Amino acid sequence: MNNTPLYDALLKYNNRNMSSFHTPGHKGNFDEIKKSLLSLDYTELPDTDNLFAPSGPILEAEKYAAKVLKVKKTLLSAGGCTLCIQAMIHRCIPLNGKIICSRIIHKSAINTIALLGLQPVWIYPQPNANVPSIPGVVTKYDVEKALKANADASAVYLTSPNYYGIISDIKSISDICNFYNVPLIVDNAHGAHLMYVGGDLHPIHQGASMTACSAHKTLPVLTGGAWLNINDERYIENTRDSMALFGSSSPSYPIMASLDLCCNWLDIFGMDAFKKLEQRVNKIKVIALEKGISLPKEGCDPVRITLDTASIGITGFEAAEFMRSCGVEPEFSDSRHVILIPSPFNSEEDFIKLERSIKLLDVADEIQSTVSEFDLPDMEMLPRDAMMRSFETIKVIDANNRIAAESPCICPPGMPVVMAGEVINKKIINMLLDYRIYFIKVIK
Repeated sequence: MNNTPLYDALLKYNNRNMSSFHTPGHKGNFDEIKKSLLSLDYTELPDTDNLFAPSGPILEAEKYAAKVLKVKKTLLSAGGCTLCIQAMIHRCIPLNGKIICSRIIHKSAINTIALLGLQPVWIYPQPNANVPSIPGVVTKYDVEKALKANADASAVYLTSPNYYGIISDIKSISDICNFYNVPLIVDNAHGAHLMYVGGDLHPIHQGASMTACSAHKTLPVLTGGAWLNINDERYIENTRDSMALFGSSSPSYPIMASLDLCCNWLDIFGMDAFKKLEQRVNKIKVIALEKGISLPKEGCDPVRITLDTASIGITGFEAAEFMRSCGVEPEFSDSRHVILIPSPFNSEEDFIKLERSIKLLDVADEIQSTVSEFDLPDMEMLPRDAMMRSFETIKVIDANNRIAAESPCICPPGMPVVMAGEVINKKIINMLLDYRIYFIKVIK
């Protein structure tokens, strides 16, 4: 009798024939990935090159990627966007240095900050997304204020777009960073496709020094495939060393090959494919608006679908479950929202099922947001110090005035309401409970 629980679960799920509106972007429909990838699962050989010391086909693949993506240098990652984020932070900020960060931040960045003993200076996004309880953007004014108050900061780190598709004004922020002579590094995990929509919204083309781009989220790439894009001469050299510091010495060749195949697809089909996707997504958004569902309005990824179902009286959790019953698998849901990630590899049948599920949602009175406005908690110690201390796990409801030993967040979307080293208060407790986080590690 076989004992293969994970393999069996994947086969069982695959047989459900759900329409994928979640990552990865290939949706199981990119034929080039299907061809003989098992037979291409090699290691570092004379003919296959070495990711962290390339001199042959991997180097050529990176040069081609840089050409397609229109940047000075691109490094391949088989360790996801996490490896790119780790490398960017390590390359730009000295050990025990200071980094200015958006509070919307992935846990991989938090962990890197802790490992390197960095001092974060947090900027909270403005509530300007036009939809209740969606965090908006970090503004150039907030960045400049932080840089003025922290002349010893070595970099500014932002997440754009955020998980809900909200895009910061990278051009204006990069101008501020250039004035203060610090790099702007961007977690662009959910925006690898942005040069193909909205007239090119990619942060690397808006002035960012480096971007971490999780290609597999919206493009035809195997999970774990990402690009580290560099457009700042200061970081052209030696950034690969930072990737090698954190990366596996056995990177997946099928993942790297899928990045290569994706670049070729983008070069030939990318612009037309995303133009068609944008048009199809707009039809979905019209249906949602006619239903009375609120959407983010300005400064958004044109092909991200973020539905505020609470505006018609349905929690995001309930709406997502209903969509699953209709054969549609969303990416994420919370108390108010359902997030869907379409790609050019979704079929027309997928979109028809999604339209039907939206039309069939019940309508009731709007659910008012229960989460109060957020204030930055008091920081008692650096994240590194807190994460290295002895801890105990307690109920969130009992954590008032305790110091967090972790940075709990729903990841996605990755906005911790309390960071390791910060003091938990009653407002934080309510927010954690709203995110359905019921236990937390605190310092003993």
